[in-house]
Amino acid sequence: MADQPLVLGIETSCDETGVGIVRGHTLLANTIASSVEQHARFGGVVPEVASRAHLEAMTPAVERALAEAGVGFGDIDAIAVTAGPGLAGALLVGVAAAKAYSLGLGVPLYGVNHLAAHVAVDQLEHGPLPKPCVALLVSGGHSSLLLVPDVARDVISLGSTVDDAAGEAFDKVARVLGLPFPGGPHIDREARDGSGTAVAFPRGKYDDGTLDFSFSGLKTAVARWVEARRAAGESIHVPDVAASFQEAVVDVLTRKAIAACRRYDVRDLLIGGGVAANSRLRTLARERCQAAGIRLRVPRPGLCTDNGAMVAALGADLVSGGAAPSALTIPADSSLPITTVHV
Repeated sequence: MADQPLVLGIETSCDETGVGIVRGHTLLANTIASSVEQHARFGGVVPEVASRAHLEAMTPAVERALAEAGVGFGDIDAIAVTAGPGLAGALLVGVAAAKAYSLGLGVPLYGVNHLAAHVAVDQLEHGPLPKPCVALLVSGGHSSLLLVPDVARDVISLGSTVDDAAGEAFDKVARVLGLPFPGGPHIDREARDGSGTAVAFPRGKYDDGTLDFSFSGLKTAVARWVEARRAAGESIHVPDVAASFQEAVVDVLTRKAIAACRRYDVRDLLIGGGVAANSRLRTLARERCQAAGIRLRVPRPGLCTDNGAMVAALGADLVSGGAAPSALTIPADSSLPITTVHV
């Protein structure tokens, strides 16, 4: 096996079938087949629909990734796959496919943690991670603060959401405002024409001294505010509501992230996950990191959302670090804890 392993990564934790190929920390292919349009009419992801979509997309996605990378199956040194957390049925499709490719090609299999992969992917754009760093991961299913001494070996949970994740709150507020699913990009777009101070929405767990998050109360506050004005026959300026909601979310996220860096004397902050594509989050994080003397790393938006490249990147770290391959009997674990980087 070469010093720079050629790793194929498979991601099926939710509604996107991602296949990525990397050589070390060099990205060669990142193919994504999304089933989001199939879920849009339901206003959220339907697990059974997602699983079926993964089954149909898997083989074409792998073939496209190989073609994009200009390599063949015989060139692959290892297979990496998201083993959890995520939707159980969706994970099973990816894990089963990865086992088949591993066995058929005679190459090692690495089952990895979806959240740790969101951290590892930044290396494909900005090089090796500082050791340690703090990672803020924000997506539809997760809002977490992590201390990362070594992404391939040691990830420590500092805080997480106690109810709705940030991305989940974006989706629910978008529905209240009559915006399409998924809500994040649409709220971001609407907010550009609104004022973040138009409505004083609450900020959950803002000054509680913990590094945990809570967005359920904020989501409910937006819904009640909108309902009250509609009941009174008043018009609602959607951009102002979107901007004020968005500001409440990113204010809490960045405040807690900076607090984590200070508490653990870490000078590097990484932000990942689908919500990391939000323009206001990126701007406020950059401003607050500059003021605090903290270096900020955020992957480009295409690497923030779920993708196979992030799985391949973490797999490459495991291979290069001499980690033992996973057994072909590894399960898909929908509740895999972040402290388990590799199964």
